[in-house]
Amino acid sequence: MTIERDARAVFLPAFDTPDFHDIIEPFLRNGGSSILIGESRGEYVARRMSRERLLNETASAFRETIARLKLANPRLIVAVDEEMSGIRRLEGFAPPLPSLEEARSLSPGEVERMCFENAKAARSLGVTMYLAPIADVVDGRNPWLAGRTLGSDREEVSRLVSAYIIGVQRAGVVATTKHFPGYNDLEADPALVDVSLGTGREEILRNAEPFRAAIKAGTKAIMLGPAPVTAFDPENAACTSEPVISMLRRDLGFDGLIVTDDLDAPATMRRRTLLETALASLNAGADLLLVSGGPHLQALCDGLVEAVKCGKLSPERLASAADRVRSHAM
Repeated sequence: MTIERDARAVFLPAFDTPDFHDIIEPFLRNGGSSILIGESRGEYVARRMSRERLLNETASAFRETIARLKLANPRLIVAVDEEMSGIRRLEGFAPPLPSLEEARSLSPGEVERMCFENAKAARSLGVTMYLAPIADVVDGRNPWLAGRTLGSDREEVSRLVSAYIIGVQRAGVVATTKHFPGYNDLEADPALVDVSLGTGREEILRNAEPFRAAIKAGTKAIMLGPAPVTAFDPENAACTSEPVISMLRRDLGFDGLIVTDDLDAPATMRRRTLLETALASLNAGADLLLVSGGPHLQALCDGLVEAVKCGKLSPERLASAADRVRSHAM
């Protein structure tokens, strides 16, 4: 059953409502290691939780939901989006992170303290991973990241990213720095259309400075971007690109958990099926695959098992990814 359990361990299923127990509990009992308790598309676009959610969702219910999930797998990664300037899934449940304007006026130590207090409250709820901070240096258009980034100054973004990581991880929550290698200029949202980053190689490497700072600060995870970076790989999104992942591992020296962005984004799938995209991502070197949660989760897991049996995915690569995921569970 090792391959079957490994196939479940590498998926991070995302749900935007709490009505997921019938799907997620069997998944967790049979090897699944993680869940993203996410937000609706409307909340994502608005960059804040809906009035309905704020009125009806309580911290105690949130905590009880996670406690129930941990009956199926006591060592469970529970991820949320908790961005300093953007989406805050724990709005109303945890002390606020500093706003971007506020963070720019604070010392790194003060930013770190506020991030620590926020993450300490999250840890008490059962949350163990933040899909943040955002380290993209945006100096052009980017409707996908509008209202979510930390600015266009590489040094300032590096300072804020580092403080965030140190504070959050001191509280026992894994920071997932995103979206490598950085998307400074995109004309459209890769979650909606197939779009690529056309920035030159040297500029991308300069703008990757916040990711180097994040690695120096000890970030335990890094999320790959959802669109192709043509200077490195014009055919594959960063999520599924061996050259991009090799740069992260070899050139930047990152040996932690590599997480994908949503694999069902048009700019990531690029006319492949979701299973084909998941296989491409694993074979390129990613570890934890973010997918939308739903009844199709079983078929995805079965598809990975079949891929191992027919030689499209080596059992060693699957086991390596699964082991790295499990090593980040708390």
